[in-house]
Amino acid sequence: MTTVEAWLNEMVKRLSAVSETAVLDAQVLLAHLMDKTRTWVVAHPEAEIPEELEETIGAWLKRLEAGEPLAYLLGYREFYGRRFEVTPQVLIPRPETELLVERALKWLRANPRRRRAADVGTGSGCIAVSLAAEIADLQVLATDISLPALRVARRNALKHGVDERIRWLQCDLLPSPPSRTYYYPRFDLICANLPYIPTSLLPQLEVARYEPRLALNGGEDGLALIRRLLQQVPKWIAPEGLVLLEIEASQGMAALSIAYDTFSSAQIHLYPDLAGHDRLLEILVQEE
Repeated sequence: MTTVEAWLNEMVKRLSAVSETAVLDAQVLLAHLMDKTRTWVVAHPEAEIPEELEETIGAWLKRLEAGEPLAYLLGYREFYGRRFEVTPQVLIPRPETELLVERALKWLRANPRRRRAADVGTGSGCIAVSLAAEIADLQVLATDISLPALRVARRNALKHGVDERIRWLQCDLLPSPPSRTYYYPRFDLICANLPYIPTSLLPQLEVARYEPRLALNGGEDGLALIRRLLQQVPKWIAPEGLVLLEIEASQGMAALSIAYDTFSSAQIHLYPDLAGHDRLLEILVQEE
C-alpha cells in the first residue's frame, strides 16, 4: 500500500502541467476519495491508502490530466463559504464572482428596505442562493435560458434552505415586457454573471471543452448579452436601484461605455478583482 504523502507527491507532479492549483487539487481529490477532510489528509501523510482505492485514484487522476474540471469530477464547488452542486450543465462558480456577492450584500445591508432582487443567468444558482442565505428576508427571481441549469440551481437552493424565497423562471435574460404576473414589477437589485467570452475565442480555450458553451459564449465581442440586458434593465429596475454585472478583464472600458449610453443619470463604477483586473460593473440608478 502507498502512503498519503506518496500519492500527493505523485498527483502534484502530474497535475502541475494542467493546473495552477495542483497542490490544492491533489489534496481535495484525495480527501474526497478517502471520505476524509482536506485537513485530515494534510495532517496524516503517513496514512496508508487501501489498494482497492489506488486504482480509483489513478483513474480520476488521468481524467484531470486530460483537462476535465475537478469540480465536475467531485460534483460540487465551494463558493462564498458554501458547497454548491455542479454538473456539466452549469458553469463552475469562480472565486472572482464572490466580488459581486460581496458588493451586493454590502448594499443590501445598507438598505434594509430594498429586498427584491433578480439574478439573471443564474446557472448553478450560486449568486441567488448566497444572497438569499445571507439576507434572511430577501426575495429573488432567478432566471436562466437553460432548464437543466435551473434544476441544478433549485437543488442548491433546497440544500441551503432558501428555495421558498427564490422563484425560478426559464427565459432569455429578463422576461419582457415587465408584468406583475412575473413576481415583481420592479427590482431593487439586479445581478448577472453572463457569458462574456467572444465566440471566436472559444475554440482556443480549454474551458470550452467541458463547460457549457451556452454559459460562455458572449457573442462577437463578448458583450452581446450584457448589452441586451442593459437595454432591458430600465424597465425593470426600481428608482435608485443597483445593477451589478461581472465582466471579462479586458471589457472594462467597453462595458462602461455601454452603461453610460443606456443610463443618462446613474453612478457607474468599475471594481477590480483580487488580481487587479476589471471585474465588476456597478450601476446605481438615479431617479429621473
